[in-house]
Amino acid sequence: MSFIKTTEQDSNYNHLEKMSLSDLLNNINKEDQTVPLAVQKAIPQIETLVHQIVIKLKQGGRLFYIGAGTSGRLGIVDASECPPTFGVSYDLVIGLIAGGDKAIREAVEFAEDSTNQGWTDLQKHKISDNDVVIGIAASGTTPYVISALQQCNKNNIITGCITCNKNSPLSQTAQSPIEVIVGPEFVTGSSRMKAGTAQKLILNMISTSTMIQLGKVKGNKMVDMQLSNDKLVDRGIKMIMSELNVSYTEANSLLTKHKTVRKAINTYNNEN
Repeated sequence: MSFIKTTEQDSNYNHLEKMSLSDLLNNINKEDQTVPLAVQKAIPQIETLVHQIVIKLKQGGRLFYIGAGTSGRLGIVDASECPPTFGVSYDLVIGLIAGGDKAIREAVEFAEDSTNQGWTDLQKHKISDNDVVIGIAASGTTPYVISALQQCNKNNIITGCITCNKNSPLSQTAQSPIEVIVGPEFVTGSSRMKAGTAQKLILNMISTSTMIQLGKVKGNKMVDMQLSNDKLVDRGIKMIMSELNVSYTEANSLLTKHKTVRKAINTYNNEN
């Protein structure tokens, strides 16, 4: 297997400490602009995986993200934002990180090197062949992630991955790999930068397109979002105003009565 870690290759820039602040910021931005183009090339791979996710979730399955370090944190961020954004349960999209919750805020030494903990963490959630598991690892070599996907494969669980190196061990393990090749980082090896940005963009695409396919968006509005603060309540009221052509006061009354934007709109339409 030919495998070169482009994420670990020397930066295209040198003597960073000698650059002016303006040069640092502009050069980081210049590198960042290459990321969406790299993601674009991976859209066919993303589409293949999302198609499978939608099928399983419609059948009552769940989506798991599993990773270590930055990759694990990004998975947890995306998973945690699905319930408030789309009104789904907190156990529909689940993010797992090597080292557990402590690792969300601080590094847990050698947690990513375990070859059995990933599968153990999945088993705590009673993982089954009705679920989908996406391994996230910029390097594509993280044992915690690879071993978890290997066990999933043995148990007929659909596996995907997001990695930023081509032909990595993780890509070879996942049934539906997503490879987004962003090249060397501005600071050599700092994969929280371009690689992390690419992973975040792809996670946005996966969860958002999945939820739209599941009917969690109407028009272009988050009609199932949780109304957890005043800003979101106001947004919900304005969605109802726009959809039903009613006043702010009436929309507020409808939302207060029916609790969700979708129910308020549907009930109003059914009664009028």
